[in-house]
Amino acid sequence: MSGEFGPDFITVTDEDGNDIELELVDALEHNGLTYMAFYPAVEEDADEDSEDYGLVILKSIEENGEELLSTLDSDEELDEIYNLFMERLFAEEDGEE
Repeated sequence: MSGEFGPDFITVTDEDGNDIELELVDALEHNGLTYMAFYPAVEEDADEDSEDYGLVILKSIEENGEELLSTLDSDEELDEIYNLFMERLFAEEDGEE
């Protein structure tokens, strides 16, 4: 039985109180943390070159016994995790997975 049931979507609220729907693209474990890559859910005719369209990386943290998604702590952490996701993406495209 295939584990693919279609895309996974979540809704997050930004610091301005706006709800943003995200589609889960990939997840990975690194240094004991789980990182998740998302693309904003956009209309089919949306401009993919828009600043509102791009890879969103969040990490899973536990706070008061509850699992939450959080932004990354630094540009260095973001760069490192972004590069790991890109390596995985290109490995999949090249059939290396």
